[in-house]
Amino acid sequence: MTLTTALLFCVVALAAIATPGPTVLLALSNGSRHGVRRALPGMLGAVLSDFVLVGAVALGLGALLAASEFWFSMLKWVGAAYLAWLGLRMLRSRGGFELPEADAAFTANAGESRRIFFKSFLVAVTNPKGYLFCSALMPQFIDPTAAQAPQYLVIGLLFAGLDMLVMLGYAFVGARAVRLLTQSATRWIDRTCGAMLLALAGSLAFYRRGST
Repeated sequence: MTLTTALLFCVVALAAIATPGPTVLLALSNGSRHGVRRALPGMLGAVLSDFVLVGAVALGLGALLAASEFWFSMLKWVGAAYLAWLGLRMLRSRGGFELPEADAAFTANAGESRRIFFKSFLVAVTNPKGYLFCSALMPQFIDPTAAQAPQYLVIGLLFAGLDMLVMLGYAFVGARAVRLLTQSATRWIDRTCGAMLLALAGSLAFYRRGST
């Protein structure tokens, strides 16, 4: 993979990642509720899912979803149901910003960190649109005459790095919004993100493979 190809991939991928989707909405909500530092587990969960997506594309699993109505529908309905469940929970949020002031408090809340991590991870890996999108995008930047595994590794690192930067930005915006406005802003950020997650769940429920 040449430097020009890598830079072009970064531009295209950044445009797609920066568009508000489930994981960046969770980063925004987690940032407003917990602060940027304690929102990091969710971002790491999303980054891990990025490597799963890239690995799936490299192994041809994205093509399998594109060809199999059964597996596509299974993943689609699981993802839509999970997004809807998260959206409803966030709509019922009472807000409440938690200041991460002490390392001891952060360590004591390891269970919450794991929950945030797996929430973001599951949101991403149960979304068939991610597999189909990556299957359509990433092979275009792969040189078929060269070894493919190193190229997919580079693409995975670039994609995950860009995703992390974008989520950090969303989490920072959420955290700053709460501090600059009022404590009740957390509740409205959660409810807004919850409504958007419900909308995304609805769009995923009606999503068809041919619309990729």
